[in-house]
Amino acid sequence: MFVGDRMTHRPVTVTEDTSIDRALELMRQEQVRRFPVLSKRGELVGIVSEKDLLYASPSPATSLSIYEIPYLLSKIEMRDLMTKEVITVTEDTPLEEAARIMADNRIGGLPVTRDGKLVGIITETDMFKIFLELFAAREEGVRLTMLVPGEKGTLAKIAGKIAEMDGNILALGTIMGEDPTNYELMAKVADVPEEQLVEAMEDLDMKLLDARYCTSPSCE
Repeated sequence: MFVGDRMTHRPVTVTEDTSIDRALELMRQEQVRRFPVLSKRGELVGIVSEKDLLYASPSPATSLSIYEIPYLLSKIEMRDLMTKEVITVTEDTPLEEAARIMADNRIGGLPVTRDGKLVGIITETDMFKIFLELFAAREEGVRLTMLVPGEKGTLAKIAGKIAEMDGNILALGTIMGEDPTNYELMAKVADVPEEQLVEAMEDLDMKLLDARYCTSPSCE
């Protein structure tokens, strides 16, 4: 999967001269947490987040009068608040690479460009939705967590055993295990009773860490 498959097309944007009060109003209306900032020629020149806007706004304890606040907010523009060094990705960037960039740079969204023009945005919310799909979080089935050896053919052995029982693998994922010789595997399987599935995995000498039946959207 690539960024272009899951990005938001035609994202809501602001311009350099958009005022902070207008940006806050637009953010509430559109229910987003960041805006790409465009120049008058439509070029991407920055990005501004909800945090940037809130930090620049007067606090409830301000000594300013109710008449002064709107005037001052109307004078603060996006060019004064935006991050100018924008990290971007393209439509053919792998989703895991976009997630790595966000995690490494501690940012919640990436504008997507094509030939220097903004064509979309992908955010942490999009990544959470992808995570739910990858782990079949909304599907019903038995969720197994096992510590398995890092040997060639291990996944084939597990998948083959499930296939023998006429099971349907809804999700399969791995993370690092206790040491370099093993890894932790999560499998979600439908159409096989939990007891039968557990017994089959134990017959393969897999170390079972957890087994539970999941009904959408929760696990018992």
